[in-house]
Amino acid sequence: MVFFMYVPFVYMLCPQLSFSEPFLTEQGLPEIPSKFLNLAKRPELFEWMVSIRRYLHENPELGFEEFHTSSLIRSELDKMGISYEHPIAVTGVVGYIGTGSPPFVAIRADMDALAMQEAVVWEHKSKVAGKMHACGHDAHVAMLLGAAKLLQERSSELQGTVILVFQPAEEGGGGAKKMRDAGILENVDAIFGLHVSAKYPIGVVSTRSGPVLAGCGFFEATISGNGGHAAIPQHTIDPILAGSNIILSLQQIVSREADPLDSQVVTVAKFEGGHAFNVIPDSVTIGGTFRAFSIESFKYLKQRIEEVVTLQASVQRCNATIHFFENAKPFYPVTVNDQKMHEHFLNVAGHMLGIESIREVPPVMGCEDFSFFAETIPGYFYYVGMVNETQGPLEFSHSPQFKVNEDVLPYGAALHASLAATYLLRHHSQKVPQKRSFHDEL
Repeated sequence: MVFFMYVPFVYMLCPQLSFSEPFLTEQGLPEIPSKFLNLAKRPELFEWMVSIRRYLHENPELGFEEFHTSSLIRSELDKMGISYEHPIAVTGVVGYIGTGSPPFVAIRADMDALAMQEAVVWEHKSKVAGKMHACGHDAHVAMLLGAAKLLQERSSELQGTVILVFQPAEEGGGGAKKMRDAGILENVDAIFGLHVSAKYPIGVVSTRSGPVLAGCGFFEATISGNGGHAAIPQHTIDPILAGSNIILSLQQIVSREADPLDSQVVTVAKFEGGHAFNVIPDSVTIGGTFRAFSIESFKYLKQRIEEVVTLQASVQRCNATIHFFENAKPFYPVTVNDQKMHEHFLNVAGHMLGIESIREVPPVMGCEDFSFFAETIPGYFYYVGMVNETQGPLEFSHSPQFKVNEDVLPYGAALHASLAATYLLRHHSQKVPQKRSFHDEL
C-alpha cells in the first residue's frame, strides 16, 4: 500500500507562500530568523506540517523499512518542485534547493520508528502493532519538509545550495553512516541536525559546543558450559555462575580502571539462559552497551570487555564467544559540535528566540548517528523544546507514553531554514562557483 495517497486532501494542499520583498540579504541577516519563524507559524503551513506528522505517526516504519515514509517525502518534494536523489541507503532521500553551486549546506531529519507498542490513547495512535514513533522522528520529517517549503519559496534568493537529508535507520541501524558512505556529503561544507526535547519549554533551544553525545557500541556474549540437574552441580559446568561473575567484573572496568573525570558506561542489559528451576543450562547469553566521550576510552572499553568476558569464563571452566555487531550495529562516534557552527547557531537562535532562550545542555551518554556526518564535515546538533507547562510534563523519548507537542513544528522548520540560509549568505563569497548536477532519481 502507498499510504501517502490517503492523507486528507485538505492537508496535502498547503498554498504556495509568495512574498514580494526579498529578505535573504546580508544587510538583513539579523531579521532573517524571526521572519522565517513568522512564516512557519502561518496557519496553512502549520496545519500542513501537523497533517504530515500525524500521518507518519499513524503509519510508523522501522529502520531501512521506511518505504512509504520515503514515498510521502518524495511526493511532497515533487509538489514543491524540488529535485532529489533516491534511493540512498535503501530508503533515504536527498533533496536540493538553490543555485546548484557552492557553498553547500545540509539539514537532516531521521525517519524511522521504534519497535514498541504505543500506550498513548489518541485519535492518531499508531495503526501498526508493535511499532511507534516514540522518538519524534515523525516530527523531524514534518519540520524538514516545512523548512523545504520555506526555502523553496525563497530559492531565487539563496546564495548557494541547501541539501535536504531524509535519513533512514537512526535507531541503531547506522543509516547516517550508509548515507555518508554513499557520498551525500561530497562538497558539502556543513550539516545541521535537531531533536525535539521533552525537557525544555516551547521557544527554548539547548545545545553546547564540543562533545554533546557519547560514542557507543553494543556487544553480546555466549557463555558455554555443561548443563545438568541442579541437585548435582558437581557434575556440571555452570554458565549462569560464570555469566554472573562476568557481569560483576564488567562493572569494575569503569569503577576501578576509568578516570572518574572521563565519563564512561558499561551496561549489561540482557541475560538469557535456562528454562527450568531445577536444570542448569548448557549456555547463557549476555548483552549490553558501552559508551565513552573519547576514541581512546572507547577502544579501551571494547578491549577490556572482550578480555573480561573470555578470561572470566575461563576461570569458571566455561568458554565464551563475543560479538560486537560492527556491521549490523556500527559503532557510533562521539557527536561533537563544531565551535564555529556553535557561534553561528547562537547568532541565529538568539535573533529568533532571544539569547535568554538558549540553554547549555550537559553532555549525556546517549548516542546519535548524526555523529557519522559530524565526524566527516563540520556538524551541529541541537535540541528544540516542546513542553507547554500548562499541559503538564511530557514523557522522554523511547517511552510508550511519548507524545509530541505539535506547537514545536514551526520552531524546528524555521530554525532549519534560518541556519541554512544564513550559513549560505555568510559563506557564499568564499566559494568558487562549481555547478552541481541534480537527478530526480538515481
